[in-house]
Amino acid sequence: MPLGKKPSPPSTAPSADNGGPPSPPKKTAAPTSNPQPNPRSKGKPFARSTPRPHAPTTVIANISPNLDNGRYAIKRVAGEDLFVQADIFKDGHDTLRALLKWRAHGADSWNESPMHPIENDRWTGVCQFEGIGKYEFSIEAWADPWQTWLHEFEKKFEAKQKDLSVEITEGAFLVVAAGRRALADQQTDPAQELSQIADAFRTATPEKVNELLQQHELIAMMERWPDRSLSTSLDHPLPVDVERARARFSAWYEFFPRSAQGLGDRSSTFRDCLPRIEDAKAMGFDIVYFPPIHPIGVTARKGKNGALHAQPGEPGSPWAIGSAAGGHFAVEPSLGTIEDFEWLVQETRNRGLEIALDFAINCSPDHPYVKEHPDWFFKRPDGSIKYAENPPKKYQDIYPLNFHCEDWRNLWKELARIVFFWISKGVRIFRVDNPHTKPFAFWEYLIREVKSRYPDVLFLAEAFTRPRLMEMLGKIGFTQSYSYFTWRVSKQELTEYANELTQTERRFYFRANFWPNTPDILAIPLQWAGPNQFKIRATLAATLSSSWGMYSGYELCENEPHPDREEYNDNEKFQFKSRDWNAPGNIKPHISRLNQIRRDNPALQEYDNLQILSSGNDQILAYAKTTSDLENIIVVIVNLDESNRQDSDVHLPLTELGLPNNDCSFTVHDLLNEEVYQWHGPVNYVSLDPQFKTAHILRIQTSSP
Repeated sequence: MPLGKKPSPPSTAPSADNGGPPSPPKKTAAPTSNPQPNPRSKGKPFARSTPRPHAPTTVIANISPNLDNGRYAIKRVAGEDLFVQADIFKDGHDTLRALLKWRAHGADSWNESPMHPIENDRWTGVCQFEGIGKYEFSIEAWADPWQTWLHEFEKKFEAKQKDLSVEITEGAFLVVAAGRRALADQQTDPAQELSQIADAFRTATPEKVNELLQQHELIAMMERWPDRSLSTSLDHPLPVDVERARARFSAWYEFFPRSAQGLGDRSSTFRDCLPRIEDAKAMGFDIVYFPPIHPIGVTARKGKNGALHAQPGEPGSPWAIGSAAGGHFAVEPSLGTIEDFEWLVQETRNRGLEIALDFAINCSPDHPYVKEHPDWFFKRPDGSIKYAENPPKKYQDIYPLNFHCEDWRNLWKELARIVFFWISKGVRIFRVDNPHTKPFAFWEYLIREVKSRYPDVLFLAEAFTRPRLMEMLGKIGFTQSYSYFTWRVSKQELTEYANELTQTERRFYFRANFWPNTPDILAIPLQWAGPNQFKIRATLAATLSSSWGMYSGYELCENEPHPDREEYNDNEKFQFKSRDWNAPGNIKPHISRLNQIRRDNPALQEYDNLQILSSGNDQILAYAKTTSDLENIIVVIVNLDESNRQDSDVHLPLTELGLPNNDCSFTVHDLLNEEVYQWHGPVNYVSLDPQFKTAHILRIQTSSP
């Protein structure tokens, strides 16, 4: 565990301001190679020597993690370890020491823990951040005169060199200097003890000095009060964004409030949504996501399956925001009132869940902004406003905003005001619609403004787009992102993609949320498939990543595709949906069991601890997830073939999983199917017949060989 007092979380008190235009980045002075001493509370493990001006003495390079030389923040959640590595070296043969330092952004003093060499001048250290908010870390390194002297003295003593009087005098001088640093740190007792040891050095034989050097008290005091006067630190600290636990571990359930009762011919209201919330809770979800709840435009309203003209009574797309009833600060009248929504938010919280709201920056032709701020939109040569297009799709019911219009500062401020408004109504999670089609600079501004006042707010990016765009959204502050999991089907595709997300630098800033379906996407593997395929995809989503989600109807295995597109026929985006939420053949028990297993096993709550295991069958995907203390060891084995039994040997790295040797026996509990097996050694046989079980989720318990 890291040493030192942990920082308190930054204040989360809201500001009276409701957002503003972006300002230029603040310039911060880079620390010198010998930063000024910081005040220390009692119990700090390392004391600062009085600094003096000097050139850098030590090289600190190739720091990991480090996003664009500190341009972007590394992501952590409160209490999560951050392992840092760096190349640390200097000229000559001095013994080096190094510290990993961290603090809340803006704090005066650092917390510190030692770094240790691992190989060829590569050092590592670990720290934790207890509260949410913005933090930073740095590295300090120096040649330690005491450790260098100690190494030289031991070599000469072991070589039986006769005259060591000069070396002993030098050692006494170093002990006295440490005593002075202890006294400056207001530690009088250690200072006196070090002074006495120095006196003993001056009259001692080499044998007696060697004996004194073995005293634990001396070792600890010289460790605590080193000479750091010639230390070198990073030119500037590296930022860390620490979020609450739900940023890393979450289970999302999406449903349209207007179809909460499954009536099919009329809208449900916010107050009708509570049974659906309770059903989501029963299935183990902790976030309920609503598509836009704002008034829906009438002009160019889309009809069933996106028809260009709606029939009487058709509700239109919730993403076409704005009508005579208002815009982004209002709710669709058929759903109820703002007060009804606030009631539902609180009732949902009372049940241990949260409502995530869709932040869609779309305006229907009827949105108040169209009349009040026509300059915020794209204009055609004839003066008309340009509607949205994504060829071959046309969205005549949606006007996109021009983020680079002449009045862009007021536009950006207004959009921030929308988010702050819904925060004031109890929302702390936002799913953002198509963020990759808006400027990165806008999102960086918005997220900075929001999280500076409400660091508990989370943002999910709905960005199915090019990899570099998705990565940039993660870097500039989006908490999570949709992913390509929806289209990764084969063992090779899943292996490569999961490793790319969790085992490369992307794991420090891009948290992938795995969704097997969305209202926009009925993936080909699910089209006309049976319940087994739905179970397989849910199991993969829920265990490969620490966050997953599904759009309602998945538990009912809905899968009739549109004849021309990879999406649902009779799409709920454009109509009320008729459903029996407990229809025969549903897989709600499987979903519930998956989420219960996730809650019960900390290894499945971590994101970057995935290890793909070797198996001899392309239809069998096996992987392990463990906690760092190896107290929770989970092995997941999935049959990717929904129709046929598949068999394979599965190879386990026993040492890495905390098992004693290749000849050991151990018990595995199948948490998904409630079975127990005895396994032996690193290679074990599995057989999965999808008619009975599609996967194993095994918790390993070691036993005596």
